[in-house]
Amino acid sequence: MAVSRRRLLALGAGAAAGGFWTAGCGSQRSLGDADEITLWTWDRSVSDELVARAETKGIPGADGFRLSRTNIGGHFNTKVRTALAGKSLVPDIIGINSDVATYFPHQDVFVDLNDFGAAELKSRYLDWKWNECITPEGRMIAFPMDTGPTGLFYRTDLLKQAGITTDPKELAARAPDWDGFIALGKELRKSRERAVICPNIRHVWSIRLGQLASKFMTEDGRYVGDRDELREAFELAYRIGRDGLSAGAPEGSTDLYGVVTSGRQPVGIGAVWWGLAFPESAAPKTEGEWRVADPPGGAGNVGGSFLAITKYSKNPEAAYKFITWLQSPENQVKAFTEMSLFPSSPRSFTRPEMREPRPFYGGQRTIEVFGPSARQVKTVYRSPYDRVIDPVFAAELANVESGKNVDTAWRDAQDTVERELTREGAI
Repeated sequence: MAVSRRRLLALGAGAAAGGFWTAGCGSQRSLGDADEITLWTWDRSVSDELVARAETKGIPGADGFRLSRTNIGGHFNTKVRTALAGKSLVPDIIGINSDVATYFPHQDVFVDLNDFGAAELKSRYLDWKWNECITPEGRMIAFPMDTGPTGLFYRTDLLKQAGITTDPKELAARAPDWDGFIALGKELRKSRERAVICPNIRHVWSIRLGQLASKFMTEDGRYVGDRDELREAFELAYRIGRDGLSAGAPEGSTDLYGVVTSGRQPVGIGAVWWGLAFPESAAPKTEGEWRVADPPGGAGNVGGSFLAITKYSKNPEAAYKFITWLQSPENQVKAFTEMSLFPSSPRSFTRPEMREPRPFYGGQRTIEVFGPSARQVKTVYRSPYDRVIDPVFAAELANVESGKNVDTAWRDAQDTVERELTREGAI
């Protein structure tokens, strides 16, 4: 299946990005007072302390301008798309999650950051992260924020009970690939009968996908989601479930936390933020027992965000001053120490704050795992159509975990993707 480049970049109907640019005919003006640079984010996406400084003391380098931030709860994307559809009361700056490519077909809605000399800052940031916000025409529509490099999290007390090494390097050598990880899970089950290595098999798919060099589409518009590499990732997830190594916890359920707090999941591959969201938050009494090792299957990334300046901004230069200050290497360190948002600037990795021993991880310097992991992530082309393709595979994997035949699920996924891409006008 192929999508023409012209078609991809001329999705005026808005199919690939949710259809929000066709709606509304209001007057074009930005939100806030003349001296305000308005920012829309979601909770825990930026440093509250740094934002508060820009709100009270003004934006560094932009005299006469202060920040006004609004945290949008729940349906952030819907709120943003509705504002852009109305073309009125649009914030100067919006946060964008890892789905930044869904905005490429409508790149003109955003300021090209190259106009302000952003390219001069490229060397400060990870190449793969920087490239994710560059459109096929070379426009830079967003600026890098955090990343989600992956690692192997594990409970040392529970591994000791199973007679398994707890040294990070030795454990990584024992499970260098996914087959080794599965073998590790089976070894754990000898001492912990219901032990699992993942919350559900969709999680496995997500982690494995983040380790690959390509996803579902090529830059010239070809669908490659039916290739052997992805079929193997699909079957990998199935095998882990078949072998009883998945908890089968539904996405969004409290069971995701339960498998961690109960000790049922002594090991797991996750992005750096997973440690804060699950063990650190859900199992605080296990402080000191956790460690992190290099992930089986190689470095990968799951998650990460961006900041974009809308074309409705009252002062794009002041907005640019703010986002480059907020996401400077030193301030990315601040965001990490405040809320575990892992930097996209390698210059941050060597700063003393990043190299501090982490008490929750028994005094381990986790940057020694996540820093190299972040550097080794592959540059991957992300298509505007990923948003309609990925949920299809996730849904079929949920069906597989509920008992559906894996071969049937794979065929059904391919048929549904073809139908969805046809409906989107892509093929």
